[in-house]
Amino acid sequence: MSRLIVVSNRVAPIAEGKPTAGGLAVGVFDALKQTGGVWFGWSGDIVDGSISPEEIHSETRDNITYATVALSRTDYDQYYRGFSNGTLWPIFHYRPDLSRYDRREYAGYCRVNHWLVARLKPLLRPDDRLWIHDYHLLPFARACREAGIENRIGFFLHIPFPADSVMATVPPHRELMEAMCAYDLVGFQTDADRRAFMDYVCRRLGAARRGDRQVELAGHRIGVGVYPIGIYPDEIQQLSLKHSRSRQITNLKQGLQQRRLMVSVDRLDYSKGLVERFTAFERLLEMTPAHRGQVTFVQIAPPSRSDVEQYRQIRRQLESAAGRINGRWSDLSWTPLRYINKSYDRSMLMSLFRASQVGYVTPLRDGMNLVAKEYVAAQPPHDPGVLVLSEFAGAAEELGDGALLVNPYDPDGMAETLDRALTMPLPERLARYRVMLARLNDNNLSRWRDRFLNDLQGDAMAPEVRPDVAA
Repeated sequence: MSRLIVVSNRVAPIAEGKPTAGGLAVGVFDALKQTGGVWFGWSGDIVDGSISPEEIHSETRDNITYATVALSRTDYDQYYRGFSNGTLWPIFHYRPDLSRYDRREYAGYCRVNHWLVARLKPLLRPDDRLWIHDYHLLPFARACREAGIENRIGFFLHIPFPADSVMATVPPHRELMEAMCAYDLVGFQTDADRRAFMDYVCRRLGAARRGDRQVELAGHRIGVGVYPIGIYPDEIQQLSLKHSRSRQITNLKQGLQQRRLMVSVDRLDYSKGLVERFTAFERLLEMTPAHRGQVTFVQIAPPSRSDVEQYRQIRRQLESAAGRINGRWSDLSWTPLRYINKSYDRSMLMSLFRASQVGYVTPLRDGMNLVAKEYVAAQPPHDPGVLVLSEFAGAAEELGDGALLVNPYDPDGMAETLDRALTMPLPERLARYRVMLARLNDNNLSRWRDRFLNDLQGDAMAPEVRPDVAA
C-alpha cells in the first residue's frame, strides 16, 4: 500500500496543551492522522554556520513519522525570511508595494528546495505519493525530477494565487511558473485562484488548456483543481466544550457583565486587516452610541516573524490604535478593546469562540481562513453567534450564504455590519448557522484530503464535482 509523504516548509507536531498552530499545520496534521504517513520539512531550528546540517531527525507518534531537518542561518535568511516571506508572501497577497527582490535570496530559495529534495530522496519508496504544501516549495517538483524521483507529486497552495499581472512583478516569475508545471496536480483554495494560475500558464508559457481541470506544457499534463480546505466540525464542537467552564472563560464572562463579546484571532500579519478592523470597531462606537459600554472586542494576535521590520511596524500600529480607542472610550467599568499579543491552546480558543456573540474575521486577502470555519463549528447550536467575514477570504465562497460579508477597506460599511450582527434576532442567527454548519459538514477535512489524493492517484482527472459553495 502506498504511503502518503507530506512535505511542508515547517513540520509542526500538534500536542495537547500547546499553543494552536496555523491553518496549514492543523489541516495537514488532521489529514495525516487519519491515513498515517511521513511529514517532512524544516524543524524550526537554525544552526549557525555556512553549511546546513545533514542529519534528519525522525520521530514517530501514533501513525505519523515526523522527519525534520534544521536550516543554516544563511538558508533561513535567504530561503525563508528572504524570498519566501519578503518576496512571495506580499505578492501572493496582492501587496507588491511591500515586496522586495534580491537575486541572492532567490538563489538561496532554489538551493534550499534542491537541498530538501536530496534529504528526502533516501526516505522514499517507489509507490509513495508526495503531497507538497505552500509557497515556500513552488520549485520542489522540478528539483525532484532533476534528482530522478518519478513518484506522482501533487502541490497545494494554502494562500491566494495572484492575477497574471501581479505575479509578473516577481522578477523570476517565468522560471517559477515553469517549475510549478513539473507537478502532476496543482490545487488551490478557490476557483479564482485556479483561473489565475491557468491564465498565466496559458498566456505566458503557451500551455494548452485541456478542459477546465488540465493544462499541457511540453508534453506534460498538469491537473489543476479547487480543493477548499475544511475542518472536522464535530471535533471543533467538542474542543469548544473543553474549557467552557474553565476559570479563564468564567472570569471573562463575569467581567463582561452581560455585555456582548466580539472575538478575532489572527496571526500578527498585514494581510489580516487588523488595523482596518480596529478602525471599523472605533467607527461602530462613534456611529452607534447604544453599543458604548455594551460590547467588548477581544483581539488575539500572536506575534509572528518578529525579525521582519514590517511585522514589528504593524505591531506598533496596533498597540497605538488600541491605546487610542481605549483612551477615548473606556470608563471605570468598561474597556472596549482587549488586544492580546500571545498564543493560546486551540481548545481554549474554541471555548472563547463559543462564548462570543460575533466572530470578526476580516482579512484583506486570505487563501481560506480556517478561523472563520472554526468559529461557526464552535457555536452553541441553540444560541449561535454571527460570523462577520471579509469577502476577500477564501471561506467566503462557502460561507457567504450564512455569514455577513464585508469589504475590509470600508470602515463605515464594516461598522454598520457589526451593528447588524450585534442586534440580529435568534431566528435569523439560527437559520444562518444551520446553512453554514451543513456546508462545513459536507466539505470537511476528509473530503479535502480524499478529493486531492484521489485526483493525484489517477493519470487523468475525472470531470470535477465541485463542493457546494455559495452562489
